[in-house]
Amino acid sequence: MAQAGPHGPALTARAAGLVGCRACGRVSPAGEARCPRCHAHLHSREPASLQRVWAWLFVGVMAYIPANLLPMMITTITGRKLSSTIVGGVIDLTHHGAYLIAGVVFLASVVIPISKILTIAVLALSIQRSLPISVHARMKLYEAVEFIGRWSMVDVFVVAILTALIQMGFFASIHPGPAAVFFALSVAFTMVSAQSMDPRLIWDSADGSKGRND
Repeated sequence: MAQAGPHGPALTARAAGLVGCRACGRVSPAGEARCPRCHAHLHSREPASLQRVWAWLFVGVMAYIPANLLPMMITTITGRKLSSTIVGGVIDLTHHGAYLIAGVVFLASVVIPISKILTIAVLALSIQRSLPISVHARMKLYEAVEFIGRWSMVDVFVVAILTALIQMGFFASIHPGPAAVFFALSVAFTMVSAQSMDPRLIWDSADGSKGRND
């Protein structure tokens, strides 16, 4: 969606009878069913985009709950098993003086996932309910979600590295807990939720149009 120019509103692709391919970026006439370059389906606005966003976000939240309640890491020291959740692991790391690692785990496992879930929800609500958020702020939020998504699996990587490094048989060993599976699923679901959002709807809501699913 083009921005308004100094002499009035700019002509948009939809108003000009054109549609852009989200896969390769090629512009085609609005009547085309598939992109001539990459053969992807063409839609002026992705059908049921917000419905998919909310559906994937909901299952992502549902997976994030057991990810915080179940053990993320199971440590065996001289035959004694110790289980720790995400927050419990952060507390244990701080007690051992590993403040940097504890900060990284807390940021990647608590701050980033919750911020991402809230940001996606705010973006979807701003499109549906016309919340008083500027369109440029919405786009910045959308770009932030796209950027931080790649760092969401840091906690799982830390557990995997510790599992590979600390394997001393009976004396000490670390194994991933069931929370790691739910955390990975939560990250995957929220990533799909963010990818399901059609950013062109952000500009439609700013212009006061609903955005047809064509």
